[in-house]
Amino acid sequence: MTASAEASAILRAALADHDLEVEESEPGRFVVVLPGERKQKTTCSIVVGEHAVTVQAFVARHVDENAERVYRWMLERNLRMYGVSFAIDHLGDIYLSGRLPLSSVNAHEVDRILGSVLEYADGSFNTILELGFSSAIKREWEWRTSRGESTSNLEAFRHIAEPGD
Repeated sequence: MTASAEASAILRAALADHDLEVEESEPGRFVVVLPGERKQKTTCSIVVGEHAVTVQAFVARHVDENAERVYRWMLERNLRMYGVSFAIDHLGDIYLSGRLPLSSVNAHEVDRILGSVLEYADGSFNTILELGFSSAIKREWEWRTSRGESTSNLEAFRHIAEPGD
């Protein structure tokens, strides 16, 4: 069995042990949906290559404002992260990205990497929204309150939308 086939088998078994939505579109290509609290779900791509396993998860679209501040926050945060780090693509969309050598793939490490992705995507989501989308949050809050619509899913951002409270 090749190293990539062995890593795929280990990943398949480790993912099956978790109560997660998992799809293997072709051997060694997994899409895992991680449930969150702040970010409702994080979709994570795991691809087994010839020498390494790559992990990538979408966090947020390109920010509307304060891009330099958001990127600085992400770079500072990268210094304290395990297994994955923040990155942006050519559109400016924000991802978590990581690479593991095939030799390090085991059930414990799969759990650790998925935990890292979930913690960093979910734990940073509101901060990224506050820094990069505060004007949009204010507009949305105003629009909803003017029409008597629910603001329950914006409650974490009340301090932005209603700064006097």
